[in-house]
Amino acid sequence: MTRIVAGTAGGRRLKVPPGETTRPTSDRVREAVFSALEAAGAVDGARVLDLYAGSGALGLEAASRGAQRVVLVEAARAAAATARANATAVGLAGVRVAPERVERFLASAAAVVEGGWDLVFVDPPYAVDSDDVAAVLATLAPLLAPGATVVVERSSRTPEPRWPDGVDDVRERRYGETSVWVARLGGRTGG
Repeated sequence: MTRIVAGTAGGRRLKVPPGETTRPTSDRVREAVFSALEAAGAVDGARVLDLYAGSGALGLEAASRGAQRVVLVEAARAAAATARANATAVGLAGVRVAPERVERFLASAAAVVEGGWDLVFVDPPYAVDSDDVAAVLATLAPLLAPGATVVVERSSRTPEPRWPDGVDDVRERRYGETSVWVARLGGRTGG
């Protein structure tokens, strides 16, 4: 069972997409990540982008904890439908689902928001190649607000992501088979 851990929708259950194409972030990992993000002031009022959203648990957790705007980007049809159903079920304002490939979304006008994205989750399927993750991070960099936080979740067997220029600080935490990198990026180069 996946659920919203805390905030206005805390305790609400979330559906998980059918099949084995998605790997929801465990409640324990989400709780630890969000505890650190909230301590850093990175969630309340933030513009949040949840890439490879799956069930939408990360983005919906951010919305529950006070994020201003959340976009859940998910290409898999069943997962996007599940994310949409979860967003409707928890009833949090400012959440929308973009049912398309991450690369296509980032290249579209919809990815450009005034002020840039403050908090971004990048949680691709473990099978996604490290080069593809690096390309997504490079495309994402000009869309970020100054001082934005980017959270990347990968298998603990994969190397640290290759970060674009402008990364000020990267911290890694391991949770069993999962590694989470939290990076702060200095500023925007466009948008």
